[in-house]
Amino acid sequence: MIITRQLLEEYEDQTLAPYGMRSRDSKGREYPDKEPEYRTSFQRDRDRIIHTTAFRRLEYKTQVFNNFEGDYFRTRLTHTLEVAQVGRTIARALGGNEDLIEAICLAHDLGHAAFGHSGEATLNELLKDHGGYDHNKQSFRIVTKLERRFPNWPGLNLTWEVREGIVKHETEYDVSDATDFNPELRGNLEAQIANIADELAYTTHDLDDGLRSGMIHHEMFSDLGLWKQVIESVGWDGKGEMSELLRHQIIRRLVGILISDVVDATNARIEAAGAQSVLAIQQLGDNVIGYSDSLLPLNKELKSFLFKNLYNHPRVRGMAEHARNALITIYRAYVAKPEMLPPDFQAAIPSRGLERAVCDYIAGMTDRFAEQENNRLKGTTSLP
Repeated sequence: MIITRQLLEEYEDQTLAPYGMRSRDSKGREYPDKEPEYRTSFQRDRDRIIHTTAFRRLEYKTQVFNNFEGDYFRTRLTHTLEVAQVGRTIARALGGNEDLIEAICLAHDLGHAAFGHSGEATLNELLKDHGGYDHNKQSFRIVTKLERRFPNWPGLNLTWEVREGIVKHETEYDVSDATDFNPELRGNLEAQIANIADELAYTTHDLDDGLRSGMIHHEMFSDLGLWKQVIESVGWDGKGEMSELLRHQIIRRLVGILISDVVDATNARIEAAGAQSVLAIQQLGDNVIGYSDSLLPLNKELKSFLFKNLYNHPRVRGMAEHARNALITIYRAYVAKPEMLPPDFQAAIPSRGLERAVCDYIAGMTDRFAEQENNRLKGTTSLP
């Protein structure tokens, strides 16, 4: 038996909720591109994203801790995979399209620069007079312009829905600009799932890495409501040292509690709204994906703790300052001597402008390569 695209599309019709996005209903691609026989359009998009250079580079880009801080901390790649896993779980439970949500999740951080959010902030500062820098917009540029893998068009020629999901990616730290993608409409169910999957993954797994690193200790947040709920559910009184096995158990239970709450609360909102189509979800006044009214403040309390005690920890701030100085050194060197850029980036200067071409090159660097470039340039150039 051969499972064809037609059978896969029929299976979507049978298994997805009325408001789940069918691949056969896609608005299509920007350039004519015949669909494959054995994959849906969204499955094809997922595969194209995985095979990009930008995706592979995520392995050596910072999540919270610089890549060279240790082998066991999350990188931007492992974070991305965890977001995709959480997204698929939520989509499956709610009747959303798992392939669409996976493609959006796998692409959502392609535009992150080296050294995480500190790298992004530095590039935005350097490019303030040239359009700034935003990793969401850079992710979109990567899949539509910068990756060159086909002779007849730039980018990956992804479906409209995956591009919309990238454009409408929004969390507390990411603000979307959906000018060309029906800005009057909310993201579809799958795009909304990608947003909360990202937030859920980085909150729980940054907590895990923070505990592993020793920068935070469980006694520091023993009064947090969500923490109390989690440790009670695993039968621990919160006293004494936390073993590695217990930490795994706690983080796993935390992820499960948050996902279950999102699924239950979202389903209740969808039923209350009576939404029976993709468009109906997008036309609602508020996003349907989210936590319950009882859990939302507990989650915010945990995130506030992480922001204060982990993201602003002196060690993390020290890494951020080092990253800032390194990227400034690299940027100024290449702007001063653009002939040092690789040939394809030199060729892009007339169309993109010098500063943007340099930024694109730097944004693609891994932590390791940026560190090597910084060390090399400091020894060969005299910079202010």
